[in-house]
Amino acid sequence: MIGLAFLWSVSSCESSNSDSENQAVALTPEDDELKMLQSFLEVGLGKEVVWKNHWKSEVGEFLSSDFNLVQSDSINPMEMPEKNPILPDDPLYPYQLPNPNGNGTMDIYSYKVEAQDAIDQPFLNPDSEVVWYREDGMKERLLFMGPSGMFEEGIWVNAETFLVFGYFQEESGYRPMAWIIDLGEHFVHRFELQKKSEQYQPESYINQKIKKVDLSLNGV
Repeated sequence: MIGLAFLWSVSSCESSNSDSENQAVALTPEDDELKMLQSFLEVGLGKEVVWKNHWKSEVGEFLSSDFNLVQSDSINPMEMPEKNPILPDDPLYPYQLPNPNGNGTMDIYSYKVEAQDAIDQPFLNPDSEVVWYREDGMKERLLFMGPSGMFEEGIWVNAETFLVFGYFQEESGYRPMAWIIDLGEHFVHRFELQKKSEQYQPESYINQKIKKVDLSLNGV
């Protein structure tokens, strides 16, 4: 999988059964689980209309059924004690995504966007990550992606399921993507849109989304 890395803990990588634990799971269109995942995508696109319209202007009209499941895999998250450092006076605080049952906050922007007070001009880091700051004071790093793509939007489908929208840059263009994270089972399902755009301004959605941070002069 080019450019996208799921983060395994050191102990799981060294365990004798890690190969069997990390095998991708194939789902067919007839599987009830795949139908449920497609319904999550439909809910997410229905709520994240701005993200959908943003990419509609790039690739044309699309529906949840236009996303294909390309991989399902287990996640052994990088977990460590750390409370959420994004406090109310941080410009990224309004863009934190609280768990609907109060179990912490999901963060998809603070690793990507450098916007602390000590920085004269905010800028974008080349890499992206999805982090869950749990209510018990633990941090789980769930997804990581290098400079070939970006996590642009996130939404809680329910208290145990988090949906991430973004894109991946291929040789022939930029393709919208979706990741559905099952936090209870620590599983992630990766979907890709059947359409792509030959040209795309990488920071365009982040600039539109995060009004308090001006990234207009900075690329990724």
